[in-house]
Amino acid sequence: MKFRSFTKNDDVLEVPALQLPDVERIRKAGRRAYMAPSKRGYALAGGGQASYIDLPAEYRGSSRQICGLFPFSSGAGSPLAGVPLGSNILTGNIVGLDHFTAYQRGLIPNPSAYFMSNPALGKSTLVGKIMMGLDAFGVLSMVLGDVKGEHVLRTRMVGGKVIRLGNDRGYLNPLDSAIAERAAERLTGGLRQEVLTEAHYHRKSLLMALLTVARGSSISEEETIVLDKALRILFDRFDGVPLVKDLAQVIAERPEAIRNAVLDRGDDERYADSTDALQKSLNGIADGSTIGGMFSRHTREEDRLDITRSCVFDLSAIDDTLPEQQAAAMLASWSTGFAAVKVSQVLADAGLEPRRNYNVVLDELWRALRIGRGIVDRADSLTRLNRHQGVGQMMISHTLKDFDAVADEADRKKAQGFAERCSMLVMGGLGRSEMDAVQNLRNMTRAERQRIVSWSDSKNITSRGGKQAPFGRGKFLIKLGQGPGIPVETRLTSVEDRVADTNQRWEVLRKEGLAPEEIERQLGITDPDVEETDHDAAA
Repeated sequence: MKFRSFTKNDDVLEVPALQLPDVERIRKAGRRAYMAPSKRGYALAGGGQASYIDLPAEYRGSSRQICGLFPFSSGAGSPLAGVPLGSNILTGNIVGLDHFTAYQRGLIPNPSAYFMSNPALGKSTLVGKIMMGLDAFGVLSMVLGDVKGEHVLRTRMVGGKVIRLGNDRGYLNPLDSAIAERAAERLTGGLRQEVLTEAHYHRKSLLMALLTVARGSSISEEETIVLDKALRILFDRFDGVPLVKDLAQVIAERPEAIRNAVLDRGDDERYADSTDALQKSLNGIADGSTIGGMFSRHTREEDRLDITRSCVFDLSAIDDTLPEQQAAAMLASWSTGFAAVKVSQVLADAGLEPRRNYNVVLDELWRALRIGRGIVDRADSLTRLNRHQGVGQMMISHTLKDFDAVADEADRKKAQGFAERCSMLVMGGLGRSEMDAVQNLRNMTRAERQRIVSWSDSKNITSRGGKQAPFGRGKFLIKLGQGPGIPVETRLTSVEDRVADTNQRWEVLRKEGLAPEEIERQLGITDPDVEETDHDAAA
């Protein structure tokens, strides 16, 4: 390259001729500004300085594919381990991540995730996006208690089953173990006995949970023994599927095994003192006077869980003003779902069914845990994560402060353990006061805390896709263990966007008091199970 020279204060300056602006102006500017041009060029009008530099196009690929581009490649900071969620807010890289795949890749020690954010910031949309993505990977999702009907449409779209409870729209008999009993007919030896034993303990745990909700406190040790004995006597002598009222009748008949358990020594009054309270509580469940009538009748065949399909327990028919009924329905859904997963695994171990992967979704945890003393222990026994291969779990709540609704301090600490046991923490917009509680779960940098708080500002409105929305909607920080968080802005496909819009209309109609069936009719959502039944009847 040719240079032109000139002098300034006896110093010789050389500037490339092709980039040389007016020589006279350079002399006036002096040596200091033009001896070493900046990375953007000469800082002079006409000197060629670029005020804005576009980011170069970035492409992502495996090290095998892009190794020839050295040294122009660098490691990507955003994982591609699962469902595509959106883009990294800091780098723009695509983020693909879910708790199930992250566990399989060794990124987290157990396949569990905890989601929390303030309302209306896209938490349920993100959960639904992961559910639909996992379905494409062959993972079946079980939404065990959908109090708003947010996941009904998604479940229908992937060919899943909707099971409705509450308000005379569906019934769940807590003594009905049809899935386990049908599996036991196909099994022999130790596996058969394992299924039957598990079925007994699931019935007992569910009844203890329902009794705790109905009373607002735990049942006593003596009542637990009586309940266990009565269940064993009932299933030894009953032909068919019993109801809760039949269990209460067994206790009222004073069988010898229960007399011995309560040490009544032949005294009917002592027997009554030991069992009357339990009989009253069981009768309240049986006639629907305490927690609604959803546990008073037999489970209909169309309301049975199918282990070969995704499913959702739709509880949107239960009004928010009936917290005891909501909690009871959620606990029953949890028990039924986890029992079905266990049966599926045993059948797979025996080679009678293919090994299925399940993603268990527990939404609105706080609604069940706030009811009364002892309910956390019952929930913990029902939702204990099965460590067998192929089962993941998603827990969803608004904030960690939701657990403050648990009245008993000991129960409150146990409830907080639900979040602590989850290896993957996903946070949307949260208030500043929430950050200290989050810090106890995960190490948070100052920038991460400020980012999460900024997403919670409801007054900060932005335009997205021609619609006004909160600035923090769709933005989440994902923490895997104690490492740096991954800030993600979710991106929805056209199909996912339509589902999200439909769910918003569903919630509006639900608050207006419309029944779930009427909402589906107005939104044009069809039930494939009903259509199939109608077709068979016509044939």
